[in-house]
Amino acid sequence: MNSAAYVRVSSRGQDLATQRDAIRRAAAARGDTIVRWFSEKRSAAKLDRPELAALRAAVRRGEVTKVWAFRLDRLTRSGIRDTLALVDELRCHGASVSTVADGFDLDGPASDVVLAVLAWAAQMERAALSERISAARLRVEASGGRWGRPRAVDPALVACLRAAAKANPGRSQRDLSVEFGVARSTLQRILAQKGHYQRRPVRREK
Repeated sequence: MNSAAYVRVSSRGQDLATQRDAIRRAAAARGDTIVRWFSEKRSAAKLDRPELAALRAAVRRGEVTKVWAFRLDRLTRSGIRDTLALVDELRCHGASVSTVADGFDLDGPASDVVLAVLAWAAQMERAALSERISAARLRVEASGGRWGRPRAVDPALVACLRAAAKANPGRSQRDLSVEFGVARSTLQRILAQKGHYQRRPVRREK
């Protein structure tokens, strides 16, 4: 049996080690060894992910005959239809699917029902998380704060960059980036006043 594992987290700050260790232990308990790992740090809102695509391609070529995941929602959280379609695709090409933490047999006689319930739960959890994030963002912005990551560039340097660009309108962004030691993508956001670098209106005392 050629077993592979797919591990995924949603953000770059999260760690994949916990999923890897749990899968290794579960596979070893069943006399199985993971010979190939597919890992990525991306949202599961869409099926279009590089490592998942690579896994699917390996299954189609017959290189993988069993797919392990920590939970089914590591493979997809985009709804019942996508979940059933993905698992069915893997099975049609000869690969079974096993998860560590779901607590259900995905190959039993009621597997489609189990898959549908797990997919529905993952979709509801994702919707609830999205609502919590939106509510938190509204609270932060209502109190005058800024939502998202901290500024990558000090406000004083932002002012210098804008002044330099204004004083030399023909100067390339590459030159400014090199001189001030700021990534071009960040420089572009600063000059375009996007994200954290939006100019905030001055509040006048009444």
